Amino acid sequence: MTAAEDRNDAPAYPVGLRLTGRRVVVLGGGQVAQRRLPPLVAAGADVVLVSPSATPSVDAMAAAGEIRWERRRYRPGDLADAWYALIATTDPEANAAASAEAEERRVWCVRSDDAEAATAWTPATGRTEGVTVAVLTGRDPRRSAAVRDAIVEGLRDGSLAAPQHRGRTPGVALVGGGPGDPDLITVRGRRLLAEADVVIADRLGPRDLLDELPPHVEVIDAAKIPYGRAMAQEAINAALIEHAKAGKAVVRLKGGDPYVFGRGMEEAEALAEAGIPCTVVPGISSSISVPAAAGIPVTHRGVAHEFTVVSGHVAPEDPRSLVDWAALARLRGTLVLLMAVERIGPIAAALVAHGRGADTPVAVIQEGTTAAQRRVDATLATVAERVAAEGVRPPAVIVIGEVVAVGERVTSGNQ
Repeated sequence: MTAAEDRNDAPAYPVGLRLTGRRVVVLGGGQVAQRRLPPLVAAGADVVLVSPSATPSVDAMAAAGEIRWERRRYRPGDLADAWYALIATTDPEANAAASAEAEERRVWCVRSDDAEAATAWTPATGRTEGVTVAVLTGRDPRRSAAVRDAIVEGLRDGSLAAPQHRGRTPGVALVGGGPGDPDLITVRGRRLLAEADVVIADRLGPRDLLDELPPHVEVIDAAKIPYGRAMAQEAINAALIEHAKAGKAVVRLKGGDPYVFGRGMEEAEALAEAGIPCTVVPGISSSISVPAAAGIPVTHRGVAHEFTVVSGHVAPEDPRSLVDWAALARLRGTLVLLMAVERIGPIAAALVAHGRGADTPVAVIQEGTTAAQRRVDATLATVAERVAAEGVRPPAVIVIGEVVAVGERVTSGNQ
């Protein structure tokens, strides 16, 4: 076996080049250069393009001053003082001559036309959250790209746990976990969960995600459970502050969205008062996702041009209520009630008393988006009786309006 064959069979040695302010020569202004130039510019390289022509995108980079473009063919000496070279012309003789010059000057050189003749290979790269992923699989660039994509996607959605250990700022993330299905948490929320030291979770959060956490993560049950014990909001705030001040990354995992009846702002204000950084990660609200999972659109052309989301945690006659039920009864659109199972009787009666038709369709969706999801249909006149007869319990979303009847045509595929 020759020395050249030994070199070709040996694995490449991976290294990250720090090119800021250093001369990089690119020969050829075609599609290869169009793909490779932006990362070189982002790395801060002093890029010189040598090519008689270029694609419009490459031309635009030169016009913007991101690269220097010498509009001519390659000639010997172009690689003088270069730290790195990319050879990508359509002239095989020019490519071979430039490659020989790179070898003579000891300039690491990538060749788009002949990887075996190159002294460097370009990996399949991806970037997310300050991490650069570079993959080399020798002579199989498609496999490199597939491996790269899998790693980057895993880092982005949190399924590949790689928490930071240096330079991480302690603080709290208020994460909306969505309506219950663990697949409906946002990519950012899942990633922050994967990086957490402490998770303070509501019962309505996507509980299945807690099973994926590493053993060292401390999980605290906020225990805001209907009919059961409740952890006072002040105690939750205190726990968030205590763990964040201890230098830990804390995730407050909530159901739905933190700011839709989730008391997220109360927690954010307490953290701000304590001087603790707080990140808010919006979540998919159950007010729209649960009806959708049951086949009900909260708006529909010709049926409902608006929808209103209302908290039903206090009854209409309760002096603490801030809801104008008379005004809601006059609306023609959809009403979506959250936390209203226990008080649906007085709420339905109030709506009917203020003019909403007693035959208005109602759907009650319990445990929406989860394996336990079920739907109970009724009208305003019968909903209280149906809820009691069916033993419906929280969490449940109640939809009132003609869109319930629209959804009946497609619900069979959503159960």
